[in-house]
Amino acid sequence: MKHIFFDLDRTLWDFEKNSEQALNMLYEDLKLGNHIKDFDTFFKSYKKINAKLWNSYGSGKITKAVLRVKRFEDTLKSFQVDAPDIANQLAEGYVAISPRQTNIFPNTHETLQDLKKEGMELHIITNGFKEVQFIKLENCGLLNYFDVIICSEDVGKNKPAPEIFTHTMNLANAKPEESVMIGDDLRVDVQGAERVGMTGVLFDPHRYYNERAHEWRISDLSSLPEIIPFMK
Repeated sequence: MKHIFFDLDRTLWDFEKNSEQALNMLYEDLKLGNHIKDFDTFFKSYKKINAKLWNSYGSGKITKAVLRVKRFEDTLKSFQVDAPDIANQLAEGYVAISPRQTNIFPNTHETLQDLKKEGMELHIITNGFKEVQFIKLENCGLLNYFDVIICSEDVGKNKPAPEIFTHTMNLANAKPEESVMIGDDLRVDVQGAERVGMTGVLFDPHRYYNERAHEWRISDLSSLPEIIPFMK
């Protein structure tokens, strides 16, 4: 194996921790406690609504612009708060604050350094919004590890569409049989990559999936350099 392709959110960049930190700041700044009894209740509702809308965005049912605001409109409405102005402030504030949070998964730097030392070429394939993904990478000191960084907006297709994988491999001058894709989503990242001939690795730090979910399943990034030599 020569080329290692990574998902970003929930694989290298700890999306849940960073999102919670950013929203906690906004909850306080916008005095949402006047409308919603506590932050944990607000965040729990937001996560559920956001996940549902991201699925709609991933399947092309809604646009990025709709997603950005609707996730907050719907969250507020779940608490009987009809406040478009607050939803817009949340949307703008979240995009400004969230990508600047710097929580990454344990052993991220060490793993990327080890892979580079082994002569691997590293790349990113992400469904995240382009204007924030580069901020995340730069603020966490990860940007310089990667040769090719592709966001779904560059291709007009979201993972697991084959076009985004083949486009990125073409840019990296990589062949499927020498390429590994690692991500936290079995369907989107792993199976999507495997459909174009790449080897998929499931990153499952919280052990959401059954142990038999996939041949290559790791819970710590440091395991990645150890298993790559065994891949055919």
